[in-house]
Amino acid sequence: MRIGLFGGTFDPPHDAHLAASLLAMKRLKLDRVWWLVTPGNPLKDTHGLAPLAERIRAAKALVGHDPRIDNSGFEAVIKTRYTYDTLQFLKRRCPGVKFVWVMGADNLRSFYRWQRWRGIAALVPIAVVDRMGTTLYATAGRAAQALMRYRLPEGAAAGLPDRNPPAWTYLHGLKSPLSSTALRALRTAGG
Repeated sequence: MRIGLFGGTFDPPHDAHLAASLLAMKRLKLDRVWWLVTPGNPLKDTHGLAPLAERIRAAKALVGHDPRIDNSGFEAVIKTRYTYDTLQFLKRRCPGVKFVWVMGADNLRSFYRWQRWRGIAALVPIAVVDRMGTTLYATAGRAAQALMRYRLPEGAAAGLPDRNPPAWTYLHGLKSPLSSTALRALRTAGG
């Protein structure tokens, strides 16, 4: 199995999350994508975050009946707060599965702030999905520069799940202006 892992608060989930998952599935030849709906991002203000169960329900509603995309809040069950711990758990529990971490390009810019970011890159290959307004600055960040020698050309993306980490690629093509942060701000303002 080739499985993409797409983590986030998904507050709220939106069409760009779905489009990023479908793009990653197609370009990386993934069998499935798992949405890991986190209880809360340690790097973000979680004040006003919708309850986990509500976010999971909304994610399931958005995905509909596509059997290739699963979502869960299992990080709350196994009591992990950090991506590195989640990935270690999954790799132990699912030997033989080829996992790929899927992230938006906005996260690549701040990836160096994630706990054990170099360890994450050493555990699984990473696919970075382009986002509107991030193309130029995302690869100029500290983590991207540190990992540049492990970057695969986009034309070789289908082979990423088979690569030993560290390995990563940048997937162009998704230019949605949707943002959970902006949608939360509208929700807070009553919009």
